[in-house]
Amino acid sequence: MMKKYLGGLALFYSVISIGQSVYAPLNDDYYHLVDRLDIKAENSGNIFTGVKPYLRVDIADLADKLLADTTLHWSKVDKANFQYLQDDNWEWSNNKDSANSKHKFIWGLYKKKTDFYAVNKKNFRFQLNPVAYFTLGKDRYSNPPILPVTKTVYLNTRGVELRGDIDGKIGFYTLLTDNQAVFPQYTVNRITSSYALPGEGYYKPFKIGGYDFYSANGYVDFNITKHISTQFGQDKNFIGDGYRSLMLSDYSSNYLFWKIDTKVWKFEYVNIFAEMVADNLQDFTADANYPRKYMALHYLTYHFTKNFDVGLFESITFGNTDSIHNRGFDWYYLNPLIFYNAVENGLGAPDKDHVGFNFKWNFLHHFSLYGTALLDEFDLPQILAHTGWWGNKQAFQIGAKYIDVFGIKNLDGQLEFNVVPPYTYTHFSFSRYTDYSYFANYSNFDQPLADPNGANFYEGIGILRFQPIPKLTLTGKLFVTRIGLDTAGKDYGSNVMLDYDKRVSEYGNFIGQGAKTTIVFVSGTVSFQLARNMFIDLTAVIRNQSSDYKKYNNTDDVISASFRWNIAKRLQEF
Repeated sequence: MMKKYLGGLALFYSVISIGQSVYAPLNDDYYHLVDRLDIKAENSGNIFTGVKPYLRVDIADLADKLLADTTLHWSKVDKANFQYLQDDNWEWSNNKDSANSKHKFIWGLYKKKTDFYAVNKKNFRFQLNPVAYFTLGKDRYSNPPILPVTKTVYLNTRGVELRGDIDGKIGFYTLLTDNQAVFPQYTVNRITSSYALPGEGYYKPFKIGGYDFYSANGYVDFNITKHISTQFGQDKNFIGDGYRSLMLSDYSSNYLFWKIDTKVWKFEYVNIFAEMVADNLQDFTADANYPRKYMALHYLTYHFTKNFDVGLFESITFGNTDSIHNRGFDWYYLNPLIFYNAVENGLGAPDKDHVGFNFKWNFLHHFSLYGTALLDEFDLPQILAHTGWWGNKQAFQIGAKYIDVFGIKNLDGQLEFNVVPPYTYTHFSFSRYTDYSYFANYSNFDQPLADPNGANFYEGIGILRFQPIPKLTLTGKLFVTRIGLDTAGKDYGSNVMLDYDKRVSEYGNFIGQGAKTTIVFVSGTVSFQLARNMFIDLTAVIRNQSSDYKKYNNTDDVISASFRWNIAKRLQEF
């Protein structure tokens, strides 16, 4: 039903559309290049960094403008990154010819440095690229007093990526991959507990201890006016300026959505209407029609100055059924200019509403300070009473980025701290017969829509990146998480899928309650770009999870080598 409604609306707008670019896929390394330019120049052009992904035309425009700005002093590596961004988005760059290959290939392949096959006609542009991701490594994991076990881990991904536009009006994008993998034990534990593969969702068993899954995302997009664009398809979105997001992250599976993006003067206003999976009901023996849920979201950003942004966020999640009747998608939430909480109250609907505030401040051409405050529920007297009322659910993020640390060119650092109280993002059930919490909680395919840790945690993140030469990048990451996990039969507030009516206590709650657990995740990666968008990655991961509950101490030591072609790293950082 949702597909029918949203698809019809999206196709209607295509009739009146004017030129449009597609989006650059979410990619941690790629987007760092753009954010780095935004901080150094203190001017992101038409890019509002609190909403991702970015349009390719905006990335190309930013690279063109900054490369032509003689007042800014760029390193040799920075200029190479400019060139890379221009070439990767050549169809929108002022320097299109720089992407032309110097050598001729058979059958007209690689006319452009970045594209296996490209067509560039007046009314039709088309780019086709093969996708491959092969990883081989070892995972040595232990759970004392059990002796350590070593197993081979691997990832085998093959696929295709295509993008283009028709008549300069309709853009399109598709990424299709077939995957088989054996994951490190800590990832297996996450899959076993949620019956969902992180970032993907559905999977099938593959041989002994392996997973077989198919990944697909694709969309069409177009401009309604010069300042309003729209996108319809299956993909992910990210709201916020941090490494994690407390509002909407790309951790869960792809989902169907319709997005309207309005950029005018100093404002960007984004509306997203999505259909998601409420509960995966994982069953490897038969097909199943998973229950659906819906989300409506809007995010307003305002450029106070060229280097200071503030954003206002609101989302609501709700099911296609309730205790009375089959509800379907509620058309009231399609109103793009209204507070969802007011609609919810007017309908008497038991839906899940979140409100948030975000800011970002770039200064001194080297620093960026950012933060988020998310309100799940807000009762000022209860907060001031300091009684540990379970409904005190206000999550916070604060972080900073430092470009060219201590004057060392292309050495960039980031620090971030996230705190999420117990029961944040959770909801309630109507009765013992209908678990409505699955429909309204902030999740998709049994995975959190915000931070991968769910709730009831403190999290500190440190990231250091160094690009000594254009083709070589060194990355180190540290995640330290203090979380209170649920124990058998007791809901302490970490699992967003659980019904908060089954909470352990009305008062006396605190962050980290339950099975007090510490997770330390350290990773180091050396990436070398062999050719355009073709990488060799050498990665080492050490992950330790220890708990006061039952006094366990689990460790994963993972070493792997990867070959990537036209695809982002698969990150499992939790």
